[in-house]
Amino acid sequence: MIDVKEICRKAKQASYALAACSADEKNAMLSAIADALTDADNLARLAEANAEDVKAAKENGREAPFIDRLTLNDKRIATMIEGLKQVAALGDPVGEVVEERVLPNGLDLKRVRVPLGVIGIIYEARTNVTVDAAALCLKSGNAVVLRGGKDALNSNRVLYEIMRGAVERAGGNGDVIGFIDDPSRDASKIMLAQDKYVDVIIPRGGEGLKHFVLDNAAMPVIASAGGNCHTYVDKTADLEKAVPVIVNAKVQRPSTCNALEHVLVDRAIAEEFLPALYAAMKENNVEVLGTEEVRKILPEVELATEEDFYTEFSGYKITFMLVDGVEEAVDFINSHSTNHSDAILSRDAAAIGYFTARVDSAAVYVNASTRFTDGFEFGLGAEMGISTQKLHARGPIALKELTSVKYIVTGDGQVRK
Repeated sequence: MIDVKEICRKAKQASYALAACSADEKNAMLSAIADALTDADNLARLAEANAEDVKAAKENGREAPFIDRLTLNDKRIATMIEGLKQVAALGDPVGEVVEERVLPNGLDLKRVRVPLGVIGIIYEARTNVTVDAAALCLKSGNAVVLRGGKDALNSNRVLYEIMRGAVERAGGNGDVIGFIDDPSRDASKIMLAQDKYVDVIIPRGGEGLKHFVLDNAAMPVIASAGGNCHTYVDKTADLEKAVPVIVNAKVQRPSTCNALEHVLVDRAIAEEFLPALYAAMKENNVEVLGTEEVRKILPEVELATEEDFYTEFSGYKITFMLVDGVEEAVDFINSHSTNHSDAILSRDAAAIGYFTARVDSAAVYVNASTRFTDGFEFGLGAEMGISTQKLHARGPIALKELTSVKYIVTGDGQVRK
């Protein structure tokens, strides 16, 4: 039986040395993992394990999109390798002096960026998370304990073995990567009780997984909500630009958490704007739902229910509604959104200022698509996910978000009076 507590304890012990590693030492580990993923023997083992997972998923009646996410191929392995190289190329946040000042008594006070320690990742069927999460944790000086879902267990086990061996060949302690080789809820609950050894937990998956982690974790959790994202079209908006921005936000990749779900249009421009926007949605095979007011202008759309306005469709469906100005739009967004990504299209500085100051979301856009909420797009490199919390991280969880700070106080014999 897997000793979850011992895996977490070993990761904690190994994390102290990892925290003191130089950027070159950490990059050597990442490069070793990338090289190991090109080894023919490793690839053969991985292909065999992944075939087992895919076969089991098909026998269990999993749908085609799920099986597609589960399947590893040459292109996806190449993407993992490229991701490792990109993370290695990023600047090292550890050791950054966030603040320095000299106190009146002569003490030199520095706030320095340091790793969180041990990060636990509980995730579902995406095998790429196994490598991506380990890479981000190692580069930010954190040990990681991985607990993947049962559907990818064989693939994840081999990826873990490949990574651990590579870290050891690069001179590191293999215990900096822990793997819970048991996908049961009981194993997860034991892991979530290890607050002595695991400093923070990050769930990667659906709402069910997130709430399970929040309900059971003894340590802090960095979690994200779904993306029930809105765009408000102000009466002063450039309507020619507004249509392609909204189309991009909805259809560029509709299954993502930063895809647009609801459009709020100022009543003053509804008669002019809605037909053009609806035509663009039809061209892109997007089903439109609308309020009774909207249906007076667009009688062919289906009536939206109250529940629809709380729904993250994650597909080719969207709602339209009308509002009287930015104040009503903000009130509606704050009462219906998941605080992920929301946008205003406007040329009125006062309306823009009101919107950006009052919409309580991790990313607030002005005259742009919501699809940019992403660590890579923000210039942060890879990301662990998008946090909609306010502590400790908000928005893309990249390298700096996987660190904390410590105070280093240097003196010359000072004593407190």
